Amino acid sequence: MFKLFGSKQMPFDFSNLGTDMHSHLLPGIDDGAPDLAISLTLIRALQHLGYQKIITTPHIRAEIYPNTRDIILKKRDEVRNALEKEESTVPQFEAAAEYYIDENFEQLLMREPLLSLDGKRVLVEMSFFQPYPNFHKVFFDMQMKGYQPVLAHPERYPYVKTIGDLEKLKQLGCELQVNILSFTGYHRKEAQQTARLLLKNQLIDFLGSDLHHNEHVNALQKAISDKYLANALQVKLKNNTLLP
Repeated sequence: MFKLFGSKQMPFDFSNLGTDMHSHLLPGIDDGAPDLAISLTLIRALQHLGYQKIITTPHIRAEIYPNTRDIILKKRDEVRNALEKEESTVPQFEAAAEYYIDENFEQLLMREPLLSLDGKRVLVEMSFFQPYPNFHKVFFDMQMKGYQPVLAHPERYPYVKTIGDLEKLKQLGCELQVNILSFTGYHRKEAQQTARLLLKNQLIDFLGSDLHHNEHVNALQKAISDKYLANALQVKLKNNTLLP
């Protein structure tokens, strides 16, 4: 198993966020943790970074990750059971989903309860190439069903560039979740610039790790030195509202 931390105490953490609400930690069902051992290691890494609660959000995307509510909840229980067998404190561990907005999602929305962050908020993502043609209607339909859409990493969509684009998403009723690593330029320069724009205009509702693997852990450890992220961590965000 890989080593995540050295022997020295870390000089910082993300404890003021309380909850990480975007990650891929269930074993073997998407592009995140491939097995249970790595799931547990990544969860402990987030705990070490200061999080008290983790809501992991595996992809649901019909053509690539055809996960279902039952698959996700069974995997959640598997991870919970393994955590409880360890002789250490157990972080609060929940599971929701990161839904890909497409025709399949529109059908899911109409026929079954969605996996949510808190009984209401649902994490959704769009294509990185172009917006879904009916995304305005999808956000409206979600709200009519009693859900609060939370758009994952809006800074990473190339077609979301201006303050007008971002404000339009808010006007459509979306809460916005920015990836922590976007502030450091980990994804791409354009995403970094948009993350800073979101921060400057106080449009960020949540920060998420979007943790998939150990490389992300190492990047998160280094990220706190970024002055823009340090400023974002001082903003009143909604991560703590997901604590019990």
